[in-house]
Amino acid sequence: MPERTALYDLHRDLGARFTLFGGWEMPVSYPSGTIAEHLAVRTGVGVFDVSHLGTVVVEGPDAFDRLQATLTNDLRKIGPQRAQYTHLLDVDGSVLDDIIVWWVDRERFHVMPNAANTENVTAALGGRDITRSRCILALQGPGAAALLGPLLEGAEPPARNRIVTGRIGDIEVRVAGTGYTGGPGVELEVAPDDAVALMERLLERGAVACGLGARDSLRLEAGLPLHGNELGPGLTPLNAGLGWVVAFEKGPFPGREALLAQQAAGVNPILIGVRSLTRQPPRAHDVLVDAASTAVGSISSGGYSPLAGVGIGLAYVDPEAAAGPFRAVRARGSLDLERAAVPFVDLRS
Repeated sequence: MPERTALYDLHRDLGARFTLFGGWEMPVSYPSGTIAEHLAVRTGVGVFDVSHLGTVVVEGPDAFDRLQATLTNDLRKIGPQRAQYTHLLDVDGSVLDDIIVWWVDRERFHVMPNAANTENVTAALGGRDITRSRCILALQGPGAAALLGPLLEGAEPPARNRIVTGRIGDIEVRVAGTGYTGGPGVELEVAPDDAVALMERLLERGAVACGLGARDSLRLEAGLPLHGNELGPGLTPLNAGLGWVVAFEKGPFPGREALLAQQAAGVNPILIGVRSLTRQPPRAHDVLVDAASTAVGSISSGGYSPLAGVGIGLAYVDPEAAAGPFRAVRARGSLDLERAAVPFVDLRS
């Protein structure tokens, strides 16, 4: 049986359509549809149940050193009540998972892996999985702070990658300036028994309920990688253009030597953005060919951008062919594409 979050019944009452994701039965969309939910986040505020994402607690006097020796980024760049994006690598440099770390107290960290990877991340870090003892609501969009501000007592809505604790009525919440839509927003950690009341309050204040379909189209429009598509076996942070998440100077961590060797040899393939000239999108696994019909790469993620009004995609290509143009070849037909800068739209709020 798939896992369900504490909000499942509320999602059902709101008319959600469900999908299986990482072992969890999650809302993919609501009656208004994915495009409407996407636009609500870009122009106002939407709320997502992302409780399927893991939370692994790593705590104690050696917690900092354990994370420093295992993950790619450098925690010395931040401090308590801050969040950081980082990777867990295999010895060959492949990304086993991309992770957000919430440094919640001096010796306590909440490590947040992707749903399907929680068990492996827990084993790698020696932490404690508390996924089922909390819920996470992602309040995303330019209206998030204005909606949350009057509700949150004891703190102000946090800036990007900051963490605060407070109350919404009688509900205790931990709030981080994080999310995976590419725009402004926060994520709220709350006890499962309080999750329904919190989401209902956010909906009453004007947040639009959003599903995983909109979360995926939003992250793609922002050019953000998805584990299993842009990250995974045989794909390193350097392939994905995420060298900034690797702190070589901090000392040993799994995969460091492999990344140094890849850096010296030259990174191939590389991740780029592409777009069509029509609404028709490229799709994952489409083969990319150049003007001579030579295969030069493939689409890792594709979809329609509601803001740009065209099909967009992320693609792994040979760097010598990265300027394009391309054709995406599939079982039925093909699609002309050109290289595009990412993010695909202006996300400045």
